[in-house]
Amino acid sequence: MVSRVRTIAFQGVEAVPVDVQVMVAPGKMGMQIVGLGDKAVAESRERVQAALHASGLSMPPKKVTVNLAPADLPKEGSHYDLPIALGLMAALGAIPSDALENYVVLGELALDGGVARVAGVLPAAIGANAMERGLICPHSCGSEAAWAGADIDILAPRSLIALANHFRGTQVLSRPEAALGPAARDLPDLADIKGQESAKRALEVAAAGGHNLLMVGPPGAGKSMLAQRLPSILPPLEPKELLECSMVASIAGELADGRLTDRRPFRAPHHSASMAAMVGGGTRARPGEVSLAHHGVLFLDELPEFTPQVLDSLRQPLETGECVIARASHRVSYPAQIQLIAAMNPCRCGMAGEPGHRCARGPRCQSDYQARLSGPFLDRIDLRIEVPAVTAADLIAPGKAESSAQVAERVAMARQMQRERYSALGLPGWTTNARCSAAMIEEVATPDPEGVSLLQEASDKLALSARAYHRVLKVARTLADLDGSERLGRIHLAEAISYRMASGRVARAA
Repeated sequence: MVSRVRTIAFQGVEAVPVDVQVMVAPGKMGMQIVGLGDKAVAESRERVQAALHASGLSMPPKKVTVNLAPADLPKEGSHYDLPIALGLMAALGAIPSDALENYVVLGELALDGGVARVAGVLPAAIGANAMERGLICPHSCGSEAAWAGADIDILAPRSLIALANHFRGTQVLSRPEAALGPAARDLPDLADIKGQESAKRALEVAAAGGHNLLMVGPPGAGKSMLAQRLPSILPPLEPKELLECSMVASIAGELADGRLTDRRPFRAPHHSASMAAMVGGGTRARPGEVSLAHHGVLFLDELPEFTPQVLDSLRQPLETGECVIARASHRVSYPAQIQLIAAMNPCRCGMAGEPGHRCARGPRCQSDYQARLSGPFLDRIDLRIEVPAVTAADLIAPGKAESSAQVAERVAMARQMQRERYSALGLPGWTTNARCSAAMIEEVATPDPEGVSLLQEASDKLALSARAYHRVLKVARTLADLDGSERLGRIHLAEAISYRMASGRVARAA
């Protein structure tokens, strides 16, 4: 007799259907699993047998063959335990043979028969809903799966026995409820930062338009403090963005208790991170820090300390909003629409350009250190500011600075203008100026005659590339949105060009 159970395999955030076929036939007693599974799939044989024994069932004295079809699709992970066990129970008659026809099943089994949490339940639930099937998943992942839709049938058992009793009618499993994580209330506030008014202005512009930002300054100037306060002025995730971020986090197994949160991701990897850790990869092609920061912030502190290969690997995600991991056996794509915030010292000793300080190695200290950043990488950064050391006068000045709540109001108004503008143009998926295409930004950011003259002069003197030219227009469009103006004036272009001029100095040093 052959029983069939539907489960899934993951290719990026996409759920691919997999048919688990279990056959009990005469032959030497044992279980064989075929279908191009990895080590975790092969070891499920022992977990399934122990879980069945703990649940009061014994393996039949026959040959059990489990086929994971399609056989040429790689199968990875421990979530095949539960579908294999349920297929075997259906073949033995422990549960009705037709009980699993309308479900997609995934879950890891404990040796005592419990069902342990697995990664990727949210994409699996969305995939099951698209297939017009229900979902059977671990109890700890039930609230995560409930976000796939109100009409999807979800069973979230704690153990194999609970699920078997549900199918027999002796116990009823209630549908889990979607859970949202608590709102973030302990975010660092901009009011804590003394001085640095120009840096706060640049941070507000970056938040309003989703622009990339590079801060250069000596140690202790407050670069990391500024970056850590960016989430406090960013608007919460939109429902579609929330679902996309949560799918990536679910694949990576980083959803705490299955609760989703509308707080934008903020990832700050250490500068020793490898290329696979940054953009994704490994034997299972897991999402990297760039994808985990989708619709959020990727903060790179001590930017030149990252290897040049890692930094240059960010060029494609910054341009396309997507991480493509290509291997000999498979190709995986993860979303990566990020806002890059970077901080660095001007030189290795950290004090180049500061009054009264002279580097021991002279000008080479600064040029060699900044040469670790390639020109094409810097060309993708919209804003570049110099963050000077904070003076004693700034620290002892009375009164508090502007709070994050006040800045967040202006950022929200600017983003609302952008959302309405692009929705009116038939582009509802574009919510920030930074994501606008080159052709579209020329249409929505047409400067006045004075601005055209200034832009022409700046392009000639700074030798702006085509990408830099369009990014200046994007920043200027954001500055106009912060002013509540549809008209792009000379003053907006002048400020946008000033951010680019500083970036040009770093590029020449590199």
